[in-house]
Amino acid sequence: MDEKIILSVENLDITFRTTAGNIHAIRGVDMEIPRGSTVAIVGESGSGKSVTMKAVAGLLDSNAVINSGKIFYRFENQSVDLLQLPKKDLRKNFNGKHISMVFQDPMTSLDPTMQIGKQIAEGMLLHQKISKSDAMNKAVELLKTVGINDAEKRIKNYPHQLSGGMRQRVVIAGALATSPKILICDEPTTALDVTIQAKILELIKNLQRQMEISVIYITHDLGVVAKVADFINVMYAGKIIERGTADDIFYDPRHPYTWGLLSSMPDLNTDDARLYSIPGSPPNLLHEPEGDAFAARNKFAMKIDEKVSPPMFKISETHSAATWLLHPDAPKVELPPELKARLERTRKEANLSE
Repeated sequence: MDEKIILSVENLDITFRTTAGNIHAIRGVDMEIPRGSTVAIVGESGSGKSVTMKAVAGLLDSNAVINSGKIFYRFENQSVDLLQLPKKDLRKNFNGKHISMVFQDPMTSLDPTMQIGKQIAEGMLLHQKISKSDAMNKAVELLKTVGINDAEKRIKNYPHQLSGGMRQRVVIAGALATSPKILICDEPTTALDVTIQAKILELIKNLQRQMEISVIYITHDLGVVAKVADFINVMYAGKIIERGTADDIFYDPRHPYTWGLLSSMPDLNTDDARLYSIPGSPPNLLHEPEGDAFAARNKFAMKIDEKVSPPMFKISETHSAATWLLHPDAPKVELPPELKARLERTRKEANLSE
């Protein structure tokens, strides 16, 4: 048991039963979350990012079937497979207490009929031996911690009386109320304007340092990832197709899908007036693709991609990618020149800002 790893997902495989048929949404995901680190999971909508983390938090829909896998959470010198716990035990002893989740739209997390102070205190009363008055006092302190002024008055507000940015701060305060060790943020800034987005990201980063928690970001926004992540997992069609440190992914990407994601980021210094987009659409997992799921959208695809799904090829101790282009016998394919120039500019800008 590696004490540096607080959470590990091993060979997670999930199918959803629908009226149209079975959707094989997660197809053998492996992932590690080091203690105190920020790990980002990136990819297009439908790639499996949120489903993977909902499995960790025990929040999968009732039509989900876990075909295989283990999710080990390590705490107090013990390790527990969360998938082996009854849902009742998982929600009572781990959800909120050890693992908390912040969702994209705060209004889906907040009860419109309840004052925000009571909503923040609710988790503490459930998981901790604490009086109502102490819980409300702590709720006030948490609101101050997340940067809400006049916290003593605000605890009596209802969600509709707050702005979007303030509501998201309230949700973060509620998620941190029970001092969890892992905070999962599912697109936490998508519904916010750019200035508020930056403040929320900075807030989470500061809280992470203060509370020594591990943070997992689920996002499609590589701009957000560049600001916060230590490690990045790139997902496509229910699989992780590239993983590495932030430097590995941003300065030495190896999978054509990662190239596409990076190329589609807005860039003020480019000569091209059009924003790049990856051609085609993700596969329909009602009909699981044979071979590499990205092959149909990959201009570098070879015949083997149509028949055999590539394994993870190790590039370095921290970096690996699932593409046949990394096979020793594959033709050598260079990074697209436009992307290469962009990554070099990004690296220079990062060096200047240090």
